[in-house]
Amino acid sequence: MSYLALYRKFRPDTFEEVKGQDHVVIPLRNQIKSGRIGHAYLFCGTRGTGKTSVAKIFAKAVNCEHPKDGSPCGECPSCRAIADGSSMNVIEIDAASNNGVDSIRQIRDEVAYSPAEGKKKVYIIDEVHMLSQGAYNALLKTLEEPPSYVIFILATTELHKVPVTILSRCQRYDFHRISQEEIAMRLKDILGREQVEAEEKAVRYIAAKADGGMRDALSLADQCISFYLGEKLTYDRVLDILGAVDIEEQSRLLRELVSADVGKVLRHVDDMLYRGRDSAQLCADFTWYLRNLMMMKVTEDTDALLDLSDENLALLREETALVREEELIRYIRIFSELSGELRKTVNQRVMLEVAMIRCCRPQMRLDEHSVSERLRRLERAVENGVVVAAGQSGAGRPAAGQPMAGGPAPETAFSQDAGEEPEAGVKAAPEDLQMIRALWKGIVDGVRSKIFAQVLGRAELKFNPAEGCEDQLIVVFPDFAGELYVRSPEEPAKELEAQIAEKTGKSAKVRFVLKDEEKAGGSAFAQIRVDEAVSAHIHMDVEIESDDEED
Repeated sequence: MSYLALYRKFRPDTFEEVKGQDHVVIPLRNQIKSGRIGHAYLFCGTRGTGKTSVAKIFAKAVNCEHPKDGSPCGECPSCRAIADGSSMNVIEIDAASNNGVDSIRQIRDEVAYSPAEGKKKVYIIDEVHMLSQGAYNALLKTLEEPPSYVIFILATTELHKVPVTILSRCQRYDFHRISQEEIAMRLKDILGREQVEAEEKAVRYIAAKADGGMRDALSLADQCISFYLGEKLTYDRVLDILGAVDIEEQSRLLRELVSADVGKVLRHVDDMLYRGRDSAQLCADFTWYLRNLMMMKVTEDTDALLDLSDENLALLREETALVREEELIRYIRIFSELSGELRKTVNQRVMLEVAMIRCCRPQMRLDEHSVSERLRRLERAVENGVVVAAGQSGAGRPAAGQPMAGGPAPETAFSQDAGEEPEAGVKAAPEDLQMIRALWKGIVDGVRSKIFAQVLGRAELKFNPAEGCEDQLIVVFPDFAGELYVRSPEEPAKELEAQIAEKTGKSAKVRFVLKDEEKAGGSAFAQIRVDEAVSAHIHMDVEIESDDEED
C-alpha cells in the first residue's frame, strides 16, 4: 500500500475527533439529532482548520443509517462508501479549477435527479471564492431553493470575495485557528501511534509554527520525521529542518540591535544565514517575536494574546525592560516593510542587512519614531556629560574623541551632570566596597540572567555615607532598563548579594535606584565605579578618592 501523508491518514472521521471547533460541531450535531437540517452552509476560516473534514463528516452524518448522538456510525454501507470516495451522494468540486458557468450549469442539471441510495445528495464546493461572477449568478437560484434532498456546503479561506447574495442564502460558520495546546496534544497522540519519539519542546515548536492549522502541523511533522527517519525528533533538529530561529536567538538579536552594535548584528545575521536560516522566515519570526514583546509591554493580561510556554513567557517578561515601546514600533515597522520587499527581490540577504543597519542607525530615516530615538540618544549623551560637536556634516563625522550624534553614547563613570558642581567632602569608599568595585566585572558575569547582567554592566556603584550603612552598596541604573529591578528588587538583590559574597568573601547589602530618582532625592552617594573604557586606555586600575577641597 502506498504511503499516506499524516494529514490524510489521520483526518477526522467523526465530530468527536474534530479539535478546536466546538462552536461549529455542536450546532451541526444538534441539527442532525433534531432533523432541522439546512439546505446551504458556508464554512469559512484559515487553511487547515478543518472546513473540508467537517463538511465530509456532516455529509456522512446526514446519510448515515444509524447515527450516534449526531455523529456518523462509520460502519453502515453509506458511511463506508463516503469514506472510500465511492459514494454517488457526495460530490466534491474544486472551484479553483471548475470556476466557469458551465460547471455550475452541470450542477444545476444534476440536482434534478434524486439520490439512487441514501437520504441526501451533498455538494461540497471548495474555494468557492474562486468562482466567476457568471458562475455565482448561475448558482443563485439553485442555492436559494434546491430540492429537499440536496445540501450545498461551500468552503472558503477568503470570505470577503464571496458576494453578499451568496452569503445571505447560507448558514455561515467561522472556523477558528486551533490553539497551540490542542495542536500539540493531537501531534503527541499521532506521533505515539506512529511510534515516533519526540521531545516535548520539538512538538510544541511544530505546533507554534503551524499558526493555528492542524493540517500544517501534520505536514511539518511529516517533513521532520522523513528527514530523521527512525531517530528521535529533537528541538534542534526541528529548527534545522524548518530553517527557523528560536526565541533565545531572537532575544540575542534584539539585545544587539538595542546596543546599536552594527558589526555584531551583521555577524550574527551572517551566522544564521550560514546555518541555513531562510531570510523571509527569519524576518517573519523576528517580527512576531517583537509583536509578542509589544503585547507584554502594553498589557498585563497576556494569556489570551500570547500562546507561549511558561519558560518563554518568563524570558519575554524579563526582556520588556530592554527596549521602549516607541523603539519596538520602529523595529516592527522596519521588518514589516522588509517582509513585503523580500517577496519581490532576489537579493534577500542585502535587504535583510540593510534593515538591520536601519534599526541600529535611526539617523538614516526621518520618520517620527526614528527622530524620537535620535533625540533620546542625544539627551542620554548630554546627561552623561558627553559633548556632541555642533555643525557636523551630513556624513556625520564627529570631532576626535566625540561620539556620533544619535549614535550610542559611551558610558562615562565619572562625568558630572551638566551645570552641577563636583561634590565636596564626600566620604571615601570603604576597602570592602573598593574590592567589590575592582571585581565587579566578574561578579556581573556570574549572574544567571544575561539581561540582568547587561543592565548591571551599565550601572554605577555608590555607597551610603550614613552612619551604620557603610556596608550598603547602591546600584544606580542610568535609564529605564533598570525599572523592573527597582520595582521588584527582592530576588535580583538576593542573587547579586550572593555573587558578591562568593567572589569577594565579603557581605554587602544591595539597594537598587534609578538615576532620576537619585537626583530628585539629592542623595550624596560616593561614586566608586570605574569606566572600563578609561581603564583600557591607561592599562591600569583607576581609583577615585574624595577631595575635601572644592575645585
